[in-house]
Parts: sequence; structure tokens; C-alpha cells
Amino acid sequence: MANDARSSEHGTQDRPNFAAEPPGERQATADEAYSVFTVTEKKLIIAVGSLASFFSPLSSSIYMPALNTISSDLDVSSTKINLSVTTYLIVQGVAPMMIAGFSDSAGRRLAYVICFTIYIAANLGLALQNNYAALMVLRCLQSGGSSGTVALANGVVGDLVTSSERGMYIAFASLGGVLGPTIAPLIGGLLSQTLGWHWVFWFLLIFAGAFFLPLFFFFPETCRRVVGDGSVPPPTLSMSVTDVIRHRNRIKAGHEVDAGKLEKLRKDYKIRFPNPLSTLVVVADKEAALILIATGLALACFYAISTGASAQFGQVYGFNDIQIALMFIPIGMGSLVSAFTTGKTVDWNYRRHAKLNGFPVVKNRQEDLTNFPIEKARLQIALPLFYLGAVAVIAYGWVMNYKVNLAGPIILLFLMGYSLTAAYQVLNILMVDIYPGKPATATAANNLVRCELGAVASAVIVPMSDAMGKGWSYTLLALIFVGYTPALFVVMKYGMRWRKAKKEKKEMHAQEKRKKQMQTQHDLEKRMEGASAHGSTTKERDVIPDMNTSKPPPNLSASSTTELVCSSSELDVCGMSARERLDLRD
Repeated sequence: MANDARSSEHGTQDRPNFAAEPPGERQATADEAYSVFTVTEKKLIIAVGSLASFFSPLSSSIYMPALNTISSDLDVSSTKINLSVTTYLIVQGVAPMMIAGFSDSAGRRLAYVICFTIYIAANLGLALQNNYAALMVLRCLQSGGSSGTVALANGVVGDLVTSSERGMYIAFASLGGVLGPTIAPLIGGLLSQTLGWHWVFWFLLIFAGAFFLPLFFFFPETCRRVVGDGSVPPPTLSMSVTDVIRHRNRIKAGHEVDAGKLEKLRKDYKIRFPNPLSTLVVVADKEAALILIATGLALACFYAISTGASAQFGQVYGFNDIQIALMFIPIGMGSLVSAFTTGKTVDWNYRRHAKLNGFPVVKNRQEDLTNFPIEKARLQIALPLFYLGAVAVIAYGWVMNYKVNLAGPIILLFLMGYSLTAAYQVLNILMVDIYPGKPATATAANNLVRCELGAVASAVIVPMSDAMGKGWSYTLLALIFVGYTPALFVVMKYGMRWRKAKKEKKEMHAQEKRKKQMQTQHDLEKRMEGASAHGSTTKERDVIPDMNTSKPPPNLSASSTTELVCSSSELDVCGMSARERLDLRD
């Protein structure tokens, strides 16, 4: 079972039915590497994908320290300016639904091109505008362009890395998302304080353009529905300079392209209009929905703290934009620590459960997880982080309420950055595990739920703090967070059973589909045989004369007719029909 036996989803375990499997969901078999990319190439590709995903949290967080300044310049209330954060998060959740399914079928490179084109255009508009309505609309467009890159980064990891190594690599892929909340507020505070808030968007425009050009020319295609394990060259539209060089070198080294793989991938390669339905199917799944809500609650707490910090540190401690920006560093540092520690812990627990269950762990070989308790292996790491994060959120609310020494909020911000980000990372890894053929779609579903819950938390935190007080508002948020954790115990207990049932249902559906196709083919062949027989009979009647009449057919002479007429005994002796004898004569 050292194969993918992701054949579990598409065929028998011992011998995957490749003809029945979509190329993106068909994984490596026992004698086939999961990916032909080297370890160094994988790390470089994932690093670039991670940096590309940096633009989504960068665009969100760089804006936070400037909220008070923008509110003053545009002459609108803090609540209205906070709505620009809320709408950004709403679009951040919805946009990846469109781009993820597109990237899982058409490839990652085309998706990156679409995302960065939209993002760069939106930043140009934001840098030039000076109107609240324009700010709202263009921030939505900016969010739509940047947010898809997060799903694409995790999609790239799913293309290249197996479940046994996925913890480390997905944590690495999330590094861009972690660095955003760390660096962006400081940059935003400095720019808005010294050059004005418009320069926040000029900076994003210049940075995005400088990053996109090398990505466009050199980032290779990795989508398994387009290039398989990386041994098949992508279509011309998805080809990069590195793809050309790499495949040329493979041919020189004697690694010929598998004609069967190439034909299958090209046959199934389609550029479709982005469709959110594939993401909604994931959201509607029972197990996925329970995991996604937990992820959303973790990030809702994170966004509530980030959004509320600008107003609350200004009110409580009298900080300016730069000082407020510095308070985001502890959150980012906690997130950074989680990126380098959580993945290793997740992979260690995977190996521990594999050993307990007699489950093979083979490097660069994807295993069939149907009978493996992957939910337990992941959630045993996530649950303690949930409880640590909840305690830190409650404590943060009360220290802000009583204006304690600044060291208190700084320590708690670090703890929240670590625990909430780590919990999110583990759940994100689990989502990719249970949807191995569609990593970008799984991440898009994750984005949808977490961003919509985050949008609600961002919108209500300031009014709620004003009405209830900071202590009770954050306590309520944390209690909702903790109160949901029993759902994760349900996933740990029944998750594997649900996956098996879903697999069996999928296999049954595939069998029924094949039966219908075979029946349709059989019916078609019978109709063709019937039509052929009918045509032959008609032609024979036109040619062979009626035995009871002496008149020959119009196209034959009387002598020809005499030659064709034979008795039944003659047919038995010679073994020929009249038609055959006619053909022989001709």
C-alpha cells in the first residue's frame, strides 16, 4: 500500500483504474514517484508560492495603522472605515472560490496571471482615488486579486508533497501569510505617517509589479491535472522559461515523455470560466463543514484583535500610527514561530500514528488514507492550541479593559499570534489531506468560511467593545470559540467512517456511470448492426430476382438472371448464397 492508493477514491487499492480517474486525483503508485521535482526545486517553488500569497495579508494588514488617518482625511467615522476592512474580508472569502477551481483544471500559472493583473490594476486605482465610495469598491477589487494567491500556494503544496511531509511544507507555504501581519503594519504606519496614506497603495503597486514579472517568466506549472507528476510538459499557454529548460534537459538525460500520460492530460485539459460550485460542494460536505467552521472561528478571533487594535491602542494608550504599527509585531512574531514549529509537530504526530497503525511511510510516495485516522493525527495537535488561544483572548480583553502595563498586551498578542495561527495551519493541512486531488479548492473553501466569519468579527468588535466593554466582548468571543471544540471531537471519532462512506458512494457512482456508458455503447452497436443488416437486405432485394417471376431485374440481363437462380440444395452444396455467387461472378 505504498502507492497512492488514492486509488481508494478511484479504483482498487492494488491496481488503480487509471482510465476512470481524473488526472488531478490520480496519485503515484508504488513504483512511481509522487513528483519528479527535486527537494530543492520543491522548496524553491513553494517559497515563491508563499511569497505570492504574502500579498493578501500584506494588503489587509498594511492598511490597519492608517485607518484613523484615512477616516480623518475622508471625513467619515471609524465604523465606516472599518467597513472597508469587512468588505475586504468578504471578498477575500468569495474570490478564491472562483480562482481555485479554475487553477485545479487550467493550471496554477494562468490563475496567478489573472490574480496579479487584477491586483495591480486595483492598486493603481487606490493610489489615485480620494473618495470613500471609490475606496470601498477598489478595496474589494484589490482583495479579489490578492486573495486567490493563498489558495494557489496551498494548491502548489498539494501538487508536490505527500501527506507524510505536508505539515512542514504547508507551514512553509503559510510563511507569506505569517509575514504579512508582522511586517505590513510597520510599513503601513511609516508610509501613512511620513508620505501620506496614498503611498500605501503606491508601495503595493510597485512591489507587486516587481514580483510579478519574474513569476510570469520563471514560475513552472505544477498542477497535476496539467503536468501530472511534473514529467509531462504543460500546454504552450502554461509554459514558462523554466519549463522549457527543464523538459529539454530531461529529454537529453533520456527521460522521454510518457505518451499515454500526455494524451490523457491533454484530453482532459480545459480552460473553463471560473466556477464556484466545486468550492461550495466542499463546504456542504459534513466533515469539511465542521472543520471549516472551527478554522473560521480561530481566524475570527485573530481578525477581531487585529481590527480592534488600531482603535483601542489609540484610545487606551494614545498611540500614533507608527506606535500602533509596532504593536502588530508581537502577533506576527508569534505567527512566525508557529510556522517553523507547527509543521514539524504535525509531521511527527503523523509518523507516530503511522507506527501505531502499522501504516507505511515512504518518502515521495502518497499513501491511501482511507483506513488511516488522519483526523486524530491532526486534531490532537490543533485542540490544545485552541484552548491556549481562547485563554489568551480572554486575558487580552481584560488587560486592555484595565489599561495594565504595556508588557501585558505585548505578551498576550504574541501568544494569540502563535496559538491561533498554528491552529489554523493544522486545520488547513487536514483539509488538504481529505481533498488530495483538489488542494486549491479545499483552501478556497477554507478561505470562504474563515473570511466571512472574520468579516463579522471585524465589523462588530469595536461597537461591541463600546457597548459591553473590552473585557466582556473578548470573553464572549473566546467562549464561542471554545464552545465549538466538541465538534472537533466528533470529527476525530467519525471522520474516517465518513470518508469511507463517501469513497464507497463515489465508487458506486463511478460504476453506475461506466455501466451506463457500456449500455449506451452496446445499444449503439446493435443499432448500427441493425441498420447494416437492413441496408444489405434492401440492396439484395434490388439485385436478386424474385424466384416466382420470370422477369429479370432492370439492371441484369436474362442470362445473368439464369446464372443467379439456384436451388436450396445447390446452396447447401456450394455453401454460397446467391449474393455471394454474384459477388464472385463480378
